[in-house]
Amino acid sequence: MRAAFRTLLMLMLGLSMAGIAPVAAQNAPPRIVIGPGVIEPMPIAVPTFIDEGGAGDYAREISRVVTANLEGTGFFRNIGEEAYISRVTGFDAPVAFEDWKAINAQVLVTGAVSVSGDRITVKFRAYDVFNGQVLEGAALQFAGTTQGWRRMAHKVSDVVYSKITGEGGYFDSRVVFVSESGPKNARLKRLAIMDYDGANVAYLTDSSSIVLAPRFSPTGDRILYTSYESGFPRITLMDVGSLERRSLDEQPGIMTFAPRFSPDGGTVVFSLERGGNSDIYALSVASGGLTQLTNAPSIETAPSFSPDGSQIVFESDRTGTPQIYVMPASGGEGTRISGGAGRYGTPVWSPRGDYIAFTKQNEGRFHIGVMRTDGSEERLLTASFLDEGPTWAPNGRVLMFTRETSGAGGQATLWSVDITGRNLKQIPTEGPASDPAWSPLLP
Repeated sequence: MRAAFRTLLMLMLGLSMAGIAPVAAQNAPPRIVIGPGVIEPMPIAVPTFIDEGGAGDYAREISRVVTANLEGTGFFRNIGEEAYISRVTGFDAPVAFEDWKAINAQVLVTGAVSVSGDRITVKFRAYDVFNGQVLEGAALQFAGTTQGWRRMAHKVSDVVYSKITGEGGYFDSRVVFVSESGPKNARLKRLAIMDYDGANVAYLTDSSSIVLAPRFSPTGDRILYTSYESGFPRITLMDVGSLERRSLDEQPGIMTFAPRFSPDGGTVVFSLERGGNSDIYALSVASGGLTQLTNAPSIETAPSFSPDGSQIVFESDRTGTPQIYVMPASGGEGTRISGGAGRYGTPVWSPRGDYIAFTKQNEGRFHIGVMRTDGSEERLLTASFLDEGPTWAPNGRVLMFTRETSGAGGQATLWSVDITGRNLKQIPTEGPASDPAWSPLLP
């Protein structure tokens, strides 16, 4: 097993195969290790899914989305149908593995779609072409409404991605963001929500008041954001299904902003500005009880819980420039973990608990970066005129952020990058967009 794994890894890196038996690669399923060394995408084939009754265009569109999802990671290269030697004529038809080997496909994904009324069923298999076997756990069936056909495609993609990379999927998720319009000096802003890839956009608020920094609850059914509806920035809680909303703190003359949920969803941490000074507070969603977590003459903001709820990372300028600190969830002085040159902000703990993402400003450039939770292994993933506000995909291996161009006509757009710094790409939106926040995987 280890020899097979090493053989495949060497093949992907283009390294010498000396001393490795070629047959070893046939004794283990194909795997991708997500790291800086993965430079050659794995060739896969995703033939158009079979229409098993009433599927119309759904079979073709689901196949297209699955292919786009996998290729969009940068770890897979789809082999076009013009290269196929044989065709998939039925979901249960025998597979001519030699024909797929001949075009160098390492994984073959086949599927079938059927529709009855407003119900759709999608079944699929992912094969290890060299072994001629279905990958373990990669033969499943999903069902739902025809309206949710894209979710079926995302679920298929998540399974295939997970079985090959060993990482959790992230395709069946949504992103809440701020949709912008109007001139740069008088932007209108409203909350919007979309699939992770920019599809299925829906608007959650109108543009009558400024909204900022939306954040999902751990279950994805609620959103926190900062609203200027009252004239002051206030934290607002919205139910995603009903769009009902309420302010969490109504103290006159007090500004509250930068909210985030605790991992159990029962507590909200945020910044509260009083008398020109900003500190971090925790509020019980159920009781409304308020607890002050920091007490310093400096600006403390952008708190984010660790996945186990035991610690909070936050931004503070107590040393003269914004830096990143970690403190117990119960509050306290905190320990500085950022150590490089420049200004650090908007820290966000990875859902896996292994990294903290951040925004960095240094020498006139903005960067999105990651570091270990003790501040070690800092790595800058992007560089531009203005990159800011990272948010983690549910699997903790991809980041989305805001990029804004310079000048009077500069616009904000959404981008994503993986934690190795590879696969930087823009997320399509209908217009300018900022402040993305990734949901957990949908139930």
